Amino acid sequence: MTVAKKTIHQITVPTPFAVGDTHVYLLKGEMLSLVDAGIRTEAAWVALVDQLKDLGYMPNDIEQVVLTHHHPDHTGLIDRFDKVENIIGHKNVEPWLTRDEDYFNHFETFYYEYFNLNGVPSRFREVLKKLRGQLDWAGEGKLTIPIDEGDTLPGHPEFKVVETKGHAQSHLSFLKDDGTFIGGDHLLHHISPNPIMEPPLIGKTDRPKPLLQYRANLNKCLSLDINVVLPGHGKIFHDVSEVVSRALTKQETRANKVLSLLKEYAQTPFQLCEQIFPRQYETQIDLTMSETIGQLDYLEDNGLVTKTIEDGVFYYHAF
Repeated sequence: MTVAKKTIHQITVPTPFAVGDTHVYLLKGEMLSLVDAGIRTEAAWVALVDQLKDLGYMPNDIEQVVLTHHHPDHTGLIDRFDKVENIIGHKNVEPWLTRDEDYFNHFETFYYEYFNLNGVPSRFREVLKKLRGQLDWAGEGKLTIPIDEGDTLPGHPEFKVVETKGHAQSHLSFLKDDGTFIGGDHLLHHISPNPIMEPPLIGKTDRPKPLLQYRANLNKCLSLDINVVLPGHGKIFHDVSEVVSRALTKQETRANKVLSLLKEYAQTPFQLCEQIFPRQYETQIDLTMSETIGQLDYLEDNGLVTKTIEDGVFYYHAF
């Protein structure tokens, strides 16, 4: 699909994930750029190459790749473009692209401690051994140009960089001067992205609070004069205020459910997770725990709950 006077082209590639297809965007400007790079499968590569050909390009015509964030369905094919000079994104994508062993050891250690603190039973430790498995779908490379909030996009000065952390600690979006917003997974019409828990930076102690970041950055989008959203998944849309309102309301409803459970008695985050996600927690413990603790962060930030630690495990209490 072609939008924005044919300077931006949407290309859609399949994924094996439940989220479905991923969109990447070809930008024409001072450089020929690809925003995001799908997932590391042959099916995705064939779909990308075929659609590039339909637009009159070959993979070797791509000069740079810009990443919205580090998740594998957005980075998978970055190393398939032989003539790419630059890989551009937030500095936090770097350890994922370079397979930084120190970072992954830090990541795994954080998750083991995080599961213990939040009362997750030991049977779920096997899931943690598979955390690196997502790298099988991800591309390898090196970040050559780090960008962040307020920068202009190299080769495309009409785009401003907008920091949109929440779904990922590396998440950026790009706002064109005509109101076109390339939003990655931050703004999606049909679903709300899961704010995924990540460790603090190496050397830091306070973990990020992704749900609070996500809410703040949703509200920030309301002040950006966005006319159209080109998302990482799902349909292109214009009704930004409605999408933001719906996402915030859905989150607040879930937080109120957590609060009502805590008004019955103090509970661990895992006990809450079992009740909020009875069908999903066994197979998606990392995602469902991220969501549960996000709601607790929100309630704590609003002065509605407090936590104590008993036998090395957090218990949350409603006021």
